Amino acid sequence: MKNINKIITLLLILIFSQTNLSADVPYYVDFKYILNQSSAGKGAQKYLKDKLNNGIKKIQDKEKNIQVEEKKIIQQKKLISADEYKKKVNDLRKKVSSIRDERNKLLESVQKQRANARNELLKNLNPILRTYMKEKKIRMVLDKKGLLLADENLDITDEILKILNNKLKSIKLN
Repeated sequence: MKNINKIITLLLILIFSQTNLSADVPYYVDFKYILNQSSAGKGAQKYLKDKLNNGIKKIQDKEKNIQVEEKKIIQQKKLISADEYKKKVNDLRKKVSSIRDERNKLLESVQKQRANARNELLKNLNPILRTYMKEKKIRMVLDKKGLLLADENLDITDEILKILNNKLKSIKLN
């Protein structure tokens, strides 16, 4: 009789612990998708892409001008003195170096702004996730990229994206 009571008690504990475990199932969010598809994320990406393209176009125009100048110097090589030729070549090299520095500054600037935009989005996303978790009584949310396989019913990405789009329309990048 004692053994039967122990077995029934163990079965009841197992049943209740199983239902409790299913309530604590972690949900997941695709952060990369949210960062790329949110209104603020798309706006930031467009701004940064335009800035990069415009900057590269200006640099390419300067490079074309330097190539034209280089051809002129080569054509004048026999007409001018050696010292004057060296001076013009050195000036040309300084311009090339200046353009290289300008390109590096542009890339570095865009990279910093991209990192700032990402941090700003994540900073705004965390309180949204916390509130959502409290409302839905969720104890854990994971990033989708760390998952191997999961039930699609546990994906709350679209819901979080809607909330983020309502709360954050754009990001200041300047």
